[in-house]
Amino acid sequence: MELPGGVVVWAVTHHDTLQELLADPRVGKNPQLWTTFREGRLPEGWPLITFVTVAGMITADGEDHRRLRGLVTQAFTPRRIAALQPAIEARATALLDRTAGLEGAFDLREHFAYPLPMQVIGELLGLPPRQQDELHELSDTLVSSSATPEAAVAAQRSLFALLASVVAAKRAEPGDDLTTDLIAARADDDRLSESELVGTLLLMLVAGHETTLNLITNAVRALLAHPGQLRLVLDGTVPWSAVVEETLRHDSPVGQFPLRYATEDIPVGDVVIRRGEALLASYAAAGRDGAHYPDADRFDVTRKPNRHLSFGHGPHFCLGSGLARLEAETALRLLFERYPALALADGPAPEPIGSFVSNSVRTLRVTARAAR
Repeated sequence: MELPGGVVVWAVTHHDTLQELLADPRVGKNPQLWTTFREGRLPEGWPLITFVTVAGMITADGEDHRRLRGLVTQAFTPRRIAALQPAIEARATALLDRTAGLEGAFDLREHFAYPLPMQVIGELLGLPPRQQDELHELSDTLVSSSATPEAAVAAQRSLFALLASVVAAKRAEPGDDLTTDLIAARADDDRLSESELVGTLLLMLVAGHETTLNLITNAVRALLAHPGQLRLVLDGTVPWSAVVEETLRHDSPVGQFPLRYATEDIPVGDVVIRRGEALLASYAAAGRDGAHYPDADRFDVTRKPNRHLSFGHGPHFCLGSGLARLEAETALRLLFERYPALALADGPAPEPIGSFVSNSVRTLRVTARAAR
């Protein structure tokens, strides 16, 4: 596959092959393993450079990866995530209260699917509410595969500067949040460099709201396009968790995620991925692999078993998967309790996001009538 800038990689699209390679010790995340990067052949201002160079878990292997992952694991234990449910419900209810004042059709993505996960991850990280919209806009540019080189570079610099200012503010005035905890870990035994600290915040910010935003949007869109499936949930035949899992498989919030690198030649079927070549994990394609899922293109909330790879697999499995599931299930349940007659608004089909990393639509206009 040719990425923006003429950068050639292997796209891994089949479920079983992707699962194997995600856990293969011959595949690493350190960009120094990538011949194209190591030899300085990436074009200036390459829009995906942050995914390759940011210091943190997503570019670390082995002991470095375990060290960095261990520093944030405690924030995402099942017990801590479950404790967040009342706050998530309160935030979702407040957002739905605001939609009641909107006349006619409104953009569900803008007014509900976006602010909920941004508020949750913002509070978890201790991000100032006044900066959250700006952080969202910058992260949108970061995951875009159509941004100009100038825009990509500017967004990266602005994001790092904003997050560095958050770190400075928390050093001066610590709070009850993950940023303060990471600062303390760095001060205690220097287990975390300054660049790793900011890179970890960047990962938490982008992964903590972009994916859940897409998950909620994609789930609502699928349910409204398949009213028979929606009825199965509303009448209690299947739980909201089944909707979330089928959405993750059928319309993965992350389309493709860059990048991994072969540390030695790896035979895959009738081809060989050579040492130093890059791999793109194609989660959306794997979820529609007809060799793994019967009738793969059909949205079916009764599908069993429904094991998918949308949160990854192996050492880099998504730490925030439990939180994303809880947010999405809570959001969907409360949304359809409030608006059981929710429907897609008339008009042209929504446009997809201009990104092969982030997989969703730019807007989701709906009409709603509250339950009585």
